[in-house]
Amino acid sequence: MKKFQPFHGVITMINDFFISKREESAGCYKLISVENRLGDLVNFIVGPSTYFVDHVTVSVGDTITGFYNANAAVPLIFPPQFRAIVIARDVEYQNVNVDYFNSNLVSSDNKLKLNIEPDTEIVLENDQDFTKNPANRNLIVSMELLRRVYQLKQRLIKLLLFVKYNI
Repeated sequence: MKKFQPFHGVITMINDFFISKREESAGCYKLISVENRLGDLVNFIVGPSTYFVDHVTVSVGDTITGFYNANAAVPLIFPPQFRAIVIARDVEYQNVNVDYFNSNLVSSDNKLKLNIEPDTEIVLENDQDFTKNPANRNLIVSMELLRRVYQLKQRLIKLLLFVKYNI
């Protein structure tokens, strides 16, 4: 089972990353370097299968959260290098989470329970509507932060089924 681990920080560098000598893969992979507020560094390997929330293009200086499989084997190098599964560029008043949600729509760490409202968008990676129950699946969750006097509340705005990681 995959354990989606986030790393949040600012992109400091984007370079081509070569995975083979074959010409057809040239330019298809990038190495994105990210530094968090504590000065910790991570390199994300980004390829054609990396999902970018809202299909954005990122650049140096953007603040992002990269999600990777914490159970995957990685080389023991510095800075650590992870294959990015999902990347979300920071958007004001929006929070993104990637996790497995059980039959009660509770995340694997029990920190988030989803309450699906009639206007919640539930889609596949290709933005087509998903009409079944999203429970017991890996989901990319987008939530809107609502500021009210003396309270901060999150409202679920979009659920994305991460099909390739549910098979």
